[in-house]
Amino acid sequence: MEILPAIDVRDGKCVRLLQGDYARQIDYADDPLAIAKQFEQAGARWLHMVDLDGAREGRPRNRATVERVVAGTGLEVELGGGLRNTETIESLLDGGVARCVVGTRALEDWDWFKDLVHRKTCRGRVALGLDARDGRLAVRGWTRATELTPLALADHVRDWPLAAIIYTDIAHDGMLEGPNVEAMRAMVKASAVPVIASGGVTRIEDVRQLKTLPRLWGAIVGRALYEKTIDLAEAIREART
Repeated sequence: MEILPAIDVRDGKCVRLLQGDYARQIDYADDPLAIAKQFEQAGARWLHMVDLDGAREGRPRNRATVERVVAGTGLEVELGGGLRNTETIESLLDGGVARCVVGTRALEDWDWFKDLVHRKTCRGRVALGLDARDGRLAVRGWTRATELTPLALADHVRDWPLAAIIYTDIAHDGMLEGPNVEAMRAMVKASAVPVIASGGVTRIEDVRQLKTLPRLWGAIVGRALYEKTIDLAEAIREART
């Protein structure tokens, strides 16, 4: 299993939102590149980045920050937040981003997303972001609920050339209360696409629990790293054993 440390960017700074609430922000660092370098030194191979301004406004707003991280580290950067048109996504992939995460536009324009995923430039390099609260998917930076269910969508895309499904339990995200292991178990079972768990990973025991799930490709760790409730190097070692 891969551990993906997370950097959420708002106004060019490294922050975290509690349960996706833009009014409940914790500021952690002014320089995301410096944080990314620390993660790389700890042994990370991947970095999960979210453009929070982009997620809210529907277009990338922190691209310069992302480009600095891509150029300044050897990390494989996975980027989400406001990626809602083909040209932007292809440009980011061409510019060095390893994987783009699409959530809102995928759920609101399924035909467009299907075409995107099957494009030669995007095959195996686009992840579907599924963010759930109370069993229903949310879009537009988690500000709008839908009637869609994550398991149904996972089954629908089982034979698509997706890089991954990134499944976030919003209620657990940023709360340092542990992941929703049973929800992740159900998603892994439903999906033929590699699944990345997101939300709530707090302690090394959470990593041990998640890595028991068959075919779980990775786990994103965010606030716990900044609050130092988990050591990244230890988490990486545990995940890879």
